[in-house]
Amino acid sequence: MLSKRKQRRSPGRTALGVVAALGMTGSALAADEQEGAATQAGTDNYLRLGGYVRTWASMNLQDHPETNGGAGQLSMLRGALQLNADAKTGPLRWTLVGRADREYRTPYLRELESLNQANSPGGPGSSILGLYNQTELREYFVDFDVGPLTHFRIGKQSVAWGETDFFHLTDLINGYDFRWRSFLERENDEVRKPLFLINGKFEVPPLDGAVQVIVRPGLDRQRDIGNTYDLSGSRWASQPNKGIDFLAPGFLTNNYRHPNGNANDVTGGVRWTGLAGPVNYALSYLNTFKPDPVVNSAFAPWGAKPDGALGDFIHPKINVFGASISGEIPALDTVYAAEVAYQRNVPYNLGSGFMGGALPGFGGIKTKDVVVTSLRLDKQLRLMDLLGTSENTLVSLQVFDTWIQRFDRADDLVYQAGFGKPASRHTTLLTGFFTLNYLNSRLNPGLAVGWDMTNGDAFVIPSIEYKLGDHWRFLAEADIFFPRHQKYPGQVERSTGPLGGFAHNNQFLVRATYQF
Repeated sequence: MLSKRKQRRSPGRTALGVVAALGMTGSALAADEQEGAATQAGTDNYLRLGGYVRTWASMNLQDHPETNGGAGQLSMLRGALQLNADAKTGPLRWTLVGRADREYRTPYLRELESLNQANSPGGPGSSILGLYNQTELREYFVDFDVGPLTHFRIGKQSVAWGETDFFHLTDLINGYDFRWRSFLERENDEVRKPLFLINGKFEVPPLDGAVQVIVRPGLDRQRDIGNTYDLSGSRWASQPNKGIDFLAPGFLTNNYRHPNGNANDVTGGVRWTGLAGPVNYALSYLNTFKPDPVVNSAFAPWGAKPDGALGDFIHPKINVFGASISGEIPALDTVYAAEVAYQRNVPYNLGSGFMGGALPGFGGIKTKDVVVTSLRLDKQLRLMDLLGTSENTLVSLQVFDTWIQRFDRADDLVYQAGFGKPASRHTTLLTGFFTLNYLNSRLNPGLAVGWDMTNGDAFVIPSIEYKLGDHWRFLAEADIFFPRHQKYPGQVERSTGPLGGFAHNNQFLVRATYQF
């Protein structure tokens, strides 16, 4: 049968943000969710309730050029209540997940709100808590079986594909809401945007495999497709855009009804997973929306005239063909996972020097086929005698590459609209993390690092997590960025790489969770 969604807690979540920040379509974080989960023993009906209360506080570690200050100020003071309900009524198993999020308008947020009201009034950033406060029924679905080999899950849900814990190559069904925490939040469930899906799994025992079929009938809210970024000048707006709301009147709009990317269109995919000797493998096809938006420029419309004065943010549809393998290397006592995806007709903005460099990327859209690959190695190191840990130490390394086919510098593609650095034929990233275990794995220091080998940007995220009893979880981490180049307000440049937008955005965060 279909399993519950898996909640990722690996520091590998950070690397997802690298891809998101790059504005690429590549991705491959998240394991297969269709492995099957045990049901309640017997046929008795049941009702189970649970959830958590969680609070976050983050502080700026640097001044921002847009505000001429910011260091030492609280950038976030947030609370969340999530309630989960699982029930069984006869052959049907029901799941409901509701969550309420609220934030306090810190002095730093008030300053950004005032800048938005002065620079770009009338947009979402002029009432900044509207970006962060929400109450919603995040997931609701029903599971049922048709015989012993056929399983269905229908309703609003999250589905993760892929073999890697860092990037998304084929895990492109659900988008993410990065407005309040960018790519840094550890758990998928906090930022992933569930969709209404018809999700079927058909086991084929003679072939040691199963077919999963996903159909998205287009019943979701339009804003639920793709990734959502801070485009309204708040705390996670890319430098130099804090205090500038691009969704205000006279700037740009989100267009979810573009003919090449209509949120009401039916999308979906099919995935075969199997076992060949000691090797797990998967083959997949997915028709979905490009996760990161591109700009349909008013100066060079693509497919339809935009509604915004400068253009529209759109999510065109793409086709993704994927394959993956995973297994063990006994001689090295190492687990490996490799994945490749061929992504058809991926849209890129173009025009690195458009309008004299004032509007880079607004010169139009050009589609390219893209090959994205990843290789991950995980190893457990016995460091108990050396470091005094209570268990083995997990070390993980991953390399990720995006290869634009039929690349021509004359096309003048950019990584993302608003930044003039031309895209490269290959963009390669290297990431890694390790987690130490003390006090019987109740105290867990860790370190995640990432390096954009093509553009020279990097990040480092040291963290420590403490588990108190069965209910309390505490986390502290620092999010530190090392951009090679950065863009300042009013500057015309062509050097800032994908992570350059995180310049002067170092943060220190503490988080407390009570699970029940």
